[in-house]
Amino acid sequence: MRKITLSNGKTVEVECLSCALTSGEIEPDGGVIVETKYFHAHQDVAYPIEGLVILASKRHIKCFDELNEEEKVDYINLLSKFRKAQREVLGIEYVYYFYNEDTTHHFHTWMVPRYEWMYDFGRSVESVRPVLLHARNKLNNDENVKKVIHGINALKKELNT
Repeated sequence: MRKITLSNGKTVEVECLSCALTSGEIEPDGGVIVETKYFHAHQDVAYPIEGLVILASKRHIKCFDELNEEEKVDYINLLSKFRKAQREVLGIEYVYYFYNEDTTHHFHTWMVPRYEWMYDFGRSVESVRPVLLHARNKLNNDENVKKVIHGINALKKELNT
């Protein structure tokens, strides 16, 4: 079991955070944005950045090549729909996508939006970690959390109609 502190300050103890989220054991702030037979999408629970979405497989796998054909199609379709919604609904011009296989979680992709304030930390992939830590440590306030929840609701409305 691992102890994980969520952006809302709550600490949870789970074997796999992604499994706990996709199964409904843990409810992410704002709830599920979109769910399909194979995937679950939610606001990142650790970093309060509007539009920072995690797309997690429901099946506990670690690598992209473990997805079956139906999961691959669902994954690409969802990524495309999310990207379009991020641009059209939240005005997000650029997104960094991350997926890693040496994680303790299972297969998931981070869709990290790039906002103007983030360029103070640099313009490359190397700036992402400082941006995330800044969000966790400095943006975890009522005003920003309202913005994040607004983004979740806007994405839900767009993607579930």
